[in-house]
Amino acid sequence: MNYLEALSKRYSVKKFNNEIIPQEKLFNILESGKLSASSLGLQPYKIVVVESEEMKKKLIPAFYNPSQISTCSHLIVIISKKTVEEGYINGYFRHISDVRETPMENLELFRNSINQHINQKTQDEIFNWAEKQSYIVLANLMYAAAIEGIDSCPMEGFRQDLMEEILDINPEAEKVTVTLALGYRSEEDYFQHMKKVRKPNEKLFKFI
Repeated sequence: MNYLEALSKRYSVKKFNNEIIPQEKLFNILESGKLSASSLGLQPYKIVVVESEEMKKKLIPAFYNPSQISTCSHLIVIISKKTVEEGYINGYFRHISDVRETPMENLELFRNSINQHINQKTQDEIFNWAEKQSYIVLANLMYAAAIEGIDSCPMEGFRQDLMEEILDINPEAEKVTVTLALGYRSEEDYFQHMKKVRKPNEKLFKFI
């Protein structure tokens, strides 16, 4: 299946069949999130993978439409940072230095440009920027899942307060941005038989 076929087959599943995704396919999907483009390489987010039935059951009351959570194989939760503190940046540059075997002093120019970029932003601007990065991750996860033959459903319809409580999130430092249910579509989900509706090319694309 090529990528256009995979994306044509993809739709936001309303009900899964409870079948568990093979671990190899799951790790391939997660790796696509890890490799996602990220502004300045900072990855101002973390990805929580909910796989235990116990935790999924705890999360069901947090969703306005719980059918996907109660039937999916895994639930991916993307959590955005509200601040990018100095310690986070320090850890980022230590990691660059280790991976690329580069002395820290050789990274000073890059470090200064990041500090300048971050310091010019308000906390609201930093969070808005971090959320945008999280949605790039979401797109990559959905695309990889489609290529792997795994169905998905992105969801924003949840109670933030309950999500924070259940996942033990510090609301001062981070926020749940979006979730992605993964699994295999149920035969009972009639949405799979509907034609995909998208804008025609002449209304979507403008060549100049």
